[in-house]
Formats: sequence, C-alpha cells, structure tokens
Amino acid sequence: MVQFELHNRNLAPEQVSHSHDFHQLILATCGVTELAMEGQSERVTARRGCLIPSSRHHEYQGDGSNRTLVLDIPVKHLAVLEKGSEIERLFDKPRFFTVPPALNQLTHALTNQLEQCPALQNEIAVLLLRALYMYLQDEPKQVADQIGVRCISERLDLERLDAWLDQHLADDIRVEQLAALCALSPGHFHACFRDLTGVTPLAYVQRRRLEHARTLVRHSALSLGHIAMLVGFRDQGSFSRAYRRYFEIAPSSDR
Repeated sequence: MVQFELHNRNLAPEQVSHSHDFHQLILATCGVTELAMEGQSERVTARRGCLIPSSRHHEYQGDGSNRTLVLDIPVKHLAVLEKGSEIERLFDKPRFFTVPPALNQLTHALTNQLEQCPALQNEIAVLLLRALYMYLQDEPKQVADQIGVRCISERLDLERLDAWLDQHLADDIRVEQLAALCALSPGHFHACFRDLTGVTPLAYVQRRRLEHARTLVRHSALSLGHIAMLVGFRDQGSFSRAYRRYFEIAPSSDR
C-alpha cells in the first residue's frame, strides 16, 4: 500500500536548514512561516503554499503560532498513483503558489480529520495531492481571476485583520469594524472578503474564535466557561455547541 507521511505541525520560531530525499508539500491554515530555497524566499500562510522537490536545500522559521500541514512524498510512491507522473512534474522545481479558497477550506477540513483519525493519514494525503494537482493543472486558466483576487488582497490585508481579531476575540465584533480597518464600505468589504476567503466575515471570525479556543482547551487548565468568555461566546452552552459543530467533538472530550 502506498504510504505518505502527513503531519499537522506547529513550526517553532527557530531557523532550520536542511534537505531530504523526498518531495514535500507545505500548506498552512493559520500563522506564518518564512521559507527560503534556491534564491526564492516567501512567507507560507493560509494564502501561500509551497512545493519542495526532493534533495533541494531549504531554510525555514515559523512564528510559533502557525498551524501547518506538512506532507512528505517519497518519489517512488508517486508512480503507483493515478496521474502519478503528472503529479511528479509539479515537483520539477521549487514553487510557491497561491492557495485558492476552495483548497484552503479543504486543508482546514483535512487537518481536522487527520487530528481525529491519524490512521487515515495515507488516504488523506492522496486526496490532498489529487486536489492540489487539479488546482495547479487549471492555474493558467485562472490568471485573470487571480489578478482580481490580488487586487482585493491588497485592500484586505488578511494578516493585519487576523492580528486585530486575535486582540478582540472577547469583544462583540461587527462587519462594520472590519470594513473600517480596510477603508471599505461594509457591503463592498463583505463581497470582497467572501471572494478572497470563500466564507463570510462573520463565519471567518467564528472559525478564528474556535481555533483559538481549541488551543486553550487542549493546552490550558482554564475552565470551559472561562475559555468561552475569552473567545467571545456569551455562555458555555453556546460555546460547546459551536465547538462540537465545527470540530465534531465536544470540548470536554477534546480536553
């Protein structure tokens, strides 16, 4: 059976420099990792992914708060995959690429699935590779759309919005506040934000609240009621219901 190594990692804020004898796919759901290889240097974020060919030297440094999906791909195992030779060509050279909203949503879903069912990492890895191939195969057809997204992205500085949100998770957050940060009207902001991320602003805020809550649930001794308050829920009951819907597990069980 084909075997791939898939890990959900938090990359520490320390510089690592190495190479390895397998290809690697790097996708992030939150946070930032600085990555450099062969003269290219970019930030791996929820909007930018990276393909690292086998034996290519690279350096990286995380921010300590990233959530990063790392897929190790032994070259010999690609040959037995459907369209394996086409997927292999994706790794002809080092490559950074724009992560579209659909792929970002899939990455979120598969990251959660991996945490709940580690034994399915091989099946999840194959699904992720096929999705990536389908997207990158169609990439030239999407140039015009990507130019539009980049223009929107310049107005919607998502990293700045994330930083603001992280400081105000306990507050009542309104679309009007987020729009003002980007100097846009609420209606225009809402449309642009959905085009860029694939979700509404309030759905994005809810997701960020829950992602932060999960870190506190798993790595702190705070009560669930206290955590609910810290991430902006009015009571523990509504927090627990939202947590269970999103992660498919109750916070008490996740702890």
